[in-house]
Amino acid sequence: MENRNLLQYAIITLKGIAMGAADVVPGVSGGTIAFISGIYEELITSINNINLNSLKVWKEKGFKAFWNQLNANFLVALFLGIFISLFSLATLVSWLLENQPILLWSFFFGLVAASIFFVGKAIEKWNFSTILMLVIGTGIAYFITTLPANENIDSIPYLFLSGAIAVCAMILPGISGAFILVLLGTYKTILDAVHERDIKVVATVAVGAIFGLLSFARILKWMFKNYKNATLAVLTGFILGSLPKIWPWKKVLEVKTFGEKIIPIKEQNISPFAFEGDNQLLFAVLLGILGFSLIFILERVASKE
Repeated sequence: MENRNLLQYAIITLKGIAMGAADVVPGVSGGTIAFISGIYEELITSINNINLNSLKVWKEKGFKAFWNQLNANFLVALFLGIFISLFSLATLVSWLLENQPILLWSFFFGLVAASIFFVGKAIEKWNFSTILMLVIGTGIAYFITTLPANENIDSIPYLFLSGAIAVCAMILPGISGAFILVLLGTYKTILDAVHERDIKVVATVAVGAIFGLLSFARILKWMFKNYKNATLAVLTGFILGSLPKIWPWKKVLEVKTFGEKIIPIKEQNISPFAFEGDNQLLFAVLLGILGFSLIFILERVASKE
């Protein structure tokens, strides 16, 4: 566990806010934000510390030792930011998705494109196996983005399962937890529950998410420990394969209506010059450059820390 001051924990909370904002958008992963902001492996390790052995430490050495073993200050600061973001920015991001989709997607496209270089740079040794893992990761992510959305489902057991599956995607760079919820058919149900403060639905998804997080984090930690380069190659592929999903200019071929919300389920990427309507090209390019530059700013900040 790192010793941090109040300002450093405030910065971690800001990183959590950024992760939460990304997770609201179907196509962008909070795991990507965690990786580029330099807290990804600490997050996975800290989640893995939540186990029965930690309870033994509490019993034998007291609450302070238990709290320190969990790296709980870090987790509390980070998840505070995520929840602040989910409950405060969900409405804003939803509005932007409906009213300024090209500008929003342009910013995230620049963000995600730059993170490919950042995550790929962490691979210490390139060989045939790492290139193969990169190709496999790219193929899996691209395949997921082509799957059709499901009908809206709001049964409690299914919401629990959705939370468990989506949170696994949320901590994987490149695979969007929100997009997984769209595929599963629970995105609108959960988003509405957050807006309307439906405690029953939010709590069900949260418990499912905790279950999925504790289970999947152990697999990720083992992979980083034993196959770090291959794991990083797969994660880089996930980000690369997700890029077509967040290309700003699209032609909608098929939509589905979830209550009052209309979600495109089949789209075709097109040139901004072939886009019917205002392509907002200048502002889109500027926001794409801003998103791209932000990654390298975050990297420099993380390196200094």
